[in-house]
Amino acid sequence: MKKGDCPIDTFINFVKGKRKATIVLHLMQGTKRYNELVKLLPDISDRMLSKNLKELEESGLVNRKVYPEVPPKVEYSLTDLGKKIHPILKAMFSGGQLFEKSLED
Repeated sequence: MKKGDCPIDTFINFVKGKRKATIVLHLMQGTKRYNELVKLLPDISDRMLSKNLKELEESGLVNRKVYPEVPPKVEYSLTDLGKKIHPILKAMFSGGQLFEKSLED
């Protein structure tokens, strides 16, 4: 991930992508297994969910823990950095609700 010209651009580069911010918000509720995330995000394909989780892991926002079992058990949780951006994403969520309300009016 490269640094943007503005800190806002840098932040957006970390969380842009189909449903990345939503994934982080769900993980704020606690550690989740892959299938739990699939159920929470029914409108995203397996391929896109896997890609986003990998990118979030590479960005340092998500931890991936694999247990040596058959079948493999994989859990996802937020890193300290992922937890620190929660207030920002929560504000973005509120902003989205505000714009949705204005569209209804």
